[in-house]
Amino acid sequence: MRTLLRLAPALLAVAAFAADVSVDYDHHADFSQIHTYSWIGVQAGNSLWQDRITSAVDSELAAKGWQKVESGGDAAVSAFGQVSERNNLETFYNGFPGWRWRGWGGTTTTAVVPERVGTLTVDIFQGGTKELLWRGTASNVLSSKPEKNDKKMDEAVGNMFKRFPPAPKG
Repeated sequence: MRTLLRLAPALLAVAAFAADVSVDYDHHADFSQIHTYSWIGVQAGNSLWQDRITSAVDSELAAKGWQKVESGGDAAVSAFGQVSERNNLETFYNGFPGWRWRGWGGTTTTAVVPERVGTLTVDIFQGGTKELLWRGTASNVLSSKPEKNDKKMDEAVGNMFKRFPPAPKG
């Protein structure tokens, strides 16, 4: 129990910085019949991010046995990356450190701090009909440190495709 209590802050820190990933798919689709894919396009604000997203998705699909073709693939892939800002409230305590019993020991200051939030959506469509087969979404894919953004995005895409391709359920 003590070990768990000592690890709790570290686990919370990892969870706070991990991308929030969700996946949904057509439960009747037979992904075992799909072997090739083509890109429809990637929109991500600039060509650097477009290339990074394309590379990360290509790596994951290749690891699953899918082959990229220029056009006419069994599936069609698109990705959309977006950056927005949201406000966070941060509270700072001044004065006596530690627990404040009955409000004694200092003052608090709360500030509104804007935070950049990155969201990535990857869609896979049936090649011929363009019906949506699979969607993966990751939010919180940006770090406050640009040098960590590549790693964070790769981890988010990896988590998206962790259980890909899904088995048909019906």
